[in-house]
Amino acid sequence: MAEEKLLATRAGYGQGLLDIGEKYDDVIVLEGDLGGATGSAAFRKAYPDRYIEAGIAEQNEVGMAAGLASVGFVPFVTSFAMFTAGRACEIVRNAVGYNHANVKLVGSHSGITPAADGGSHMCIEDFAWMKVIPHMVVLNPCDYNQTRLMVQKMYEYDGYCYMRTSREPVKNITTMDDDIQIGKAQVLREGKDLTIASTGIMTTFVMDVADQLSQQGIECTVLNYHTIKPFDGETLLKYVSTTNNLLTVEEHNIIGGFSESATAALFGKVGKIKYDYVAVQDCFGQTGNRQSLFPIYGLDNQTIYNKAIALLK
Repeated sequence: MAEEKLLATRAGYGQGLLDIGEKYDDVIVLEGDLGGATGSAAFRKAYPDRYIEAGIAEQNEVGMAAGLASVGFVPFVTSFAMFTAGRACEIVRNAVGYNHANVKLVGSHSGITPAADGGSHMCIEDFAWMKVIPHMVVLNPCDYNQTRLMVQKMYEYDGYCYMRTSREPVKNITTMDDDIQIGKAQVLREGKDLTIASTGIMTTFVMDVADQLSQQGIECTVLNYHTIKPFDGETLLKYVSTTNNLLTVEEHNIIGGFSESATAALFGKVGKIKYDYVAVQDCFGQTGNRQSLFPIYGLDNQTIYNKAIALLK
């Protein structure tokens, strides 16, 4: 049997841009000198007249996008998450959010997976920065297929939004036929023993763990939160009320991240439940590779498995 090809969500973003670029002539892409890394270079090659190289000037890039949106274009702004969500945060807030500009923001190389670039480039704060901007939609698809579909959803959404992508190749656990909706969690599998709510590429690892647990007679519900904000508390409440436990999984600082949104959605709505989380423990990243760093930060399959088992004891 041929080995399954692994694809990064940043590649799904690049293909998603080609999909909408072919259908809509109002799509314009702005890049911060990282098109080869973020995936936007594919759009530059196909539609050079609708591609703006902003250079290493992410605040200007976002400002230009706000202006383009004001005259009817649908701009997609791309750079590393540390720069799109971090360096340009104030411009995102005031030029995009405050003016209700129809700008689509994309942060590549999120989490700790840009490992060789070191802690300065590892963005484990972008959910927090973007969530607190009023009315900002925050997206975090789990694989190549879902990212490609989400680009279409971003175009269709009338308003500003931020999507996180990753450099880490992962297997596809979703299909191009999936009916995903912004603001609605995706139920990947159902089980009566444990609820695992996960976001981004971590969901691909969670599915591996769920298969491992199933072989031991433990059946998990796996909820894929491709949308961090608005948060789908209704779906989470439905399954947690059945299993009476919850494990949240994210590649983000525990402070300000997905797990906080999940627990806030349940507060006052469920009785006593068993709860644990997999997340970065309020610390900076470091140089290394993904395989070595994930266990250090407790983001590996073994940690997910151990915490799942502990919740069931």
